[in-house]
Amino acid sequence: MFALALGDDAQLRPLEPWQAPEFLAHIDRARPTVDPWIPWATLSTDLASATAVLQRYADNQAKDTARIYGIWLDGTLVGGVMFTTFDAASGVCEIGCWLEAAAEGRGLVTKASRVCVDWAFQERGMSRVEWWAAAGNTRSVATARRLGMTRDGVLRQRYPYRGVRHDKEIWSVLADEWPASADRP
Repeated sequence: MFALALGDDAQLRPLEPWQAPEFLAHIDRARPTVDPWIPWATLSTDLASATAVLQRYADNQAKDTARIYGIWLDGTLVGGVMFTTFDAASGVCEIGCWLEAAAEGRGLVTKASRVCVDWAFQERGMSRVEWWAAAGNTRSVATARRLGMTRDGVLRQRYPYRGVRHDKEIWSVLADEWPASADRP
């Protein structure tokens, strides 16, 4: 098992099905901030559904097609980052994030996302890392900008949520655009 320090008494660790009770308690705290943006947050309403979300990621990690990691602050799960898609054959993956309000403003999502993007490029040899954000999700878009990503465009009315179709912004960074860890502040 690994735990990577993110500073500020925060750690990035794998998030696994056995942690579903902690995950559910966290999602219940985070629901007001993440429910509009992350579909599985809406679906994680009891222990069985929270376990199913984490099991789906575990199964997909075993197939090398997705991964999920939690961010713990002072020993409490407060958010996370995930590879929602990971296609090693094409060299393209998508990263996403979430965070409960109590942990906002500390740069935790940006730090954790940098760890994941570094790993995708340096360890796995990916060519492109994407960031898909609902057009109204200003915090997610701001993170993509802080990561140095380029806005590729908008998929208009890409997905339905609670009876309304929403736009999705696509951001990306290419391997040759990503600075080495030593080159970042």
